Amino acid sequence: MTDPAKEPTRRDFLVVSATAFSSVGTALALWPFIDQLAPDASTLAQANIEVDLAPIAEGQATTVKWRGKPVFIRHRTEAEIAAARAVAVKELPDRQARNAALAETTPASDNNRVKREHPEWLVVVGNCTHLGCVPQGQSRMQKRGEFGGWFCSCHGSQYDTSGRIRQGPAPANLEVPPYYFITNSKILIGLPRAPNIA
Repeated sequence: MTDPAKEPTRRDFLVVSATAFSSVGTALALWPFIDQLAPDASTLAQANIEVDLAPIAEGQATTVKWRGKPVFIRHRTEAEIAAARAVAVKELPDRQARNAALAETTPASDNNRVKREHPEWLVVVGNCTHLGCVPQGQSRMQKRGEFGGWFCSCHGSQYDTSGRIRQGPAPANLEVPPYYFITNSKILIGLPRAPNIA
């Protein structure tokens, strides 16, 4: 014999239905507020950018905009690479690589600031680490300072051909953003979209 107290009643059905209905209604009412927190399409479009390196001749540089910041891309000459590699890390004011792809404590050797398969390409965020000015040096006609990299005319900070601070008030090396070679002549700056990007 069944216990009538344990059998579902019409009242139990109404309570469960009302609870489910109000939960769904609350979720539908909150969805526009939750959805508006997601970044808009223009922000997502800036999250990653592809850059064709083919037009940049050896010794030249270009500037692209990524997440509202200038990014310097320099096709370094053999002499610029050799000059960067000749500097001992212990001589640097900032001894950290500042490379988004490496651990925070990684030493600032030239090898740790470029992709090892493509040492001729240097990619750095083009804001002086002192007060955020945009240093000169992207054009051969601009002053590059004593170390052949970039010169910030605002307060005199000088960077070498690896984007490392060498002189002046700037406290840190130019940041290396996350970037990946899609092909030998094209990079993606930002987070990878596919697992086959190295």
